[in-house]
Amino acid sequence: MNKQNDDGEAHLGKIIFYSLVAALGGFLFGFDSGVINGTVDALQLAFNSDAAGTGFNVASMLLGCAAGAFFAGTLADKFGRKPVMIATAAVFIFSAWGSGISGSSPVFVFFRISGGLAVGAASILAPAYISEIAPPRIRGSLATLQQLMIVIGLFAAFLSNYMIAGAAGGASEVLWAGFDAWQWMFWVEILPASVFLLCLFFIPESPRYLVASGRIDEAKLVLNSVADAAHTDSKIADIESTLDKNVKPKLSDIISKYTGNIHPIVWVGFGLAVLQQFTGINVVFYYGATLWQAAGFTEENALLQNVISGSVNVFFTFVAIVLVDRVGRKPLLMIGAVGQAIMLGILALIFGTAAVAEGGDLQLAGNTGVYALLAANGYIAFFAFSWGPVMWVMLGEMFPNRFRGSALAFCGLSQWLANFTITMTFPVFLANIGLGLSYGIYAFFGFVAFFFVKKFVTETKGRTLEDISRDSDE
Repeated sequence: MNKQNDDGEAHLGKIIFYSLVAALGGFLFGFDSGVINGTVDALQLAFNSDAAGTGFNVASMLLGCAAGAFFAGTLADKFGRKPVMIATAAVFIFSAWGSGISGSSPVFVFFRISGGLAVGAASILAPAYISEIAPPRIRGSLATLQQLMIVIGLFAAFLSNYMIAGAAGGASEVLWAGFDAWQWMFWVEILPASVFLLCLFFIPESPRYLVASGRIDEAKLVLNSVADAAHTDSKIADIESTLDKNVKPKLSDIISKYTGNIHPIVWVGFGLAVLQQFTGINVVFYYGATLWQAAGFTEENALLQNVISGSVNVFFTFVAIVLVDRVGRKPLLMIGAVGQAIMLGILALIFGTAAVAEGGDLQLAGNTGVYALLAANGYIAFFAFSWGPVMWVMLGEMFPNRFRGSALAFCGLSQWLANFTITMTFPVFLANIGLGLSYGIYAFFGFVAFFFVKKFVTETKGRTLEDISRDSDE
């Protein structure tokens, strides 16, 4: 009985509620990332931009994401997880409104970069907060809520875009009140962002942040609300044992004071963050409609394929929730890497051997289009139960307490810069080397990811953050 209470299961309802609220940031992360998918052609028409300009309109948000992820970690170490999440929610609302009213590329880019700041912050704050408040036995499943909400947000954006474009007759057509459909696609986000902002006022601060800040009495109150009060003092002592007393967290903490180099565990996190992107997942999410139109589908059918892919993503993220605390993080990452590489290889073969029509569109003969759809959704399935959620779970728990925020800042920056690189270069790849070779490149990185995980990643399943902290400091 004591063990059950110590694990926090007697307070499971509160823990799940707090985790779900933090994970709403993941929903907005997904929605804001996915909403651009159905607006690419409309933005190109509205702003009269060329291929490079369109690529930057899409990818500009990712620059904000990189900055948001980088600064949010250090700000969260300085001011707390909760205040920074509140600021993040407000920025989501500002960006959604501004993206819809934009009348030119520069204005649109400004608001998308603003939204990127919020997305980048949410991408690291939610897994950090959940990992710091969840009991070890179910920490992986609760941290996976972040990715579940991301994919639900993506699905909601795809479905919203499909319905709005259908009602208007196209993303570039007028919908309501004299505004185009693509503008309403962005404004829909204001509603969930407002819900996120309101709910944040009903969750406590992270107890590990409170202990690190010397606010022991407040930390005790939070720990008493999520675990057995009899274990509070020992838990606080355990947290304190992994901190540098009287030293405020700072970005330079990721550099070892013994070797003068960045801690090896931070480089492992860097590798996970970058490889998640280099296997090409966001090419599918950001350019899904464009990709399927290039493969010969109509705009309406291409948007419908996004809805189907979003459904697959949601379903297999539930699979991850079931498996992550049973099978472990490392096996899922290895299986997912190989599966993604194989599915991408099939797509590379299909697109690389397809005939090209006079207008430059691919012609997928016979059942080839069906095979391409199956391979693409197979790729999404492998990503959804492995690298999608597990990478964020690992980043939220693999770093020592004393520099978790700083390590997350570094890895978050790296992840979003990799995302920007992939997103910005895909239109160029599409125009110059075609879909086939492009997907071959992403498949190669899938195999690289497998061997990286096999050699460098250490399993964290079922262990307390304090145990992980002590091992990481060795």
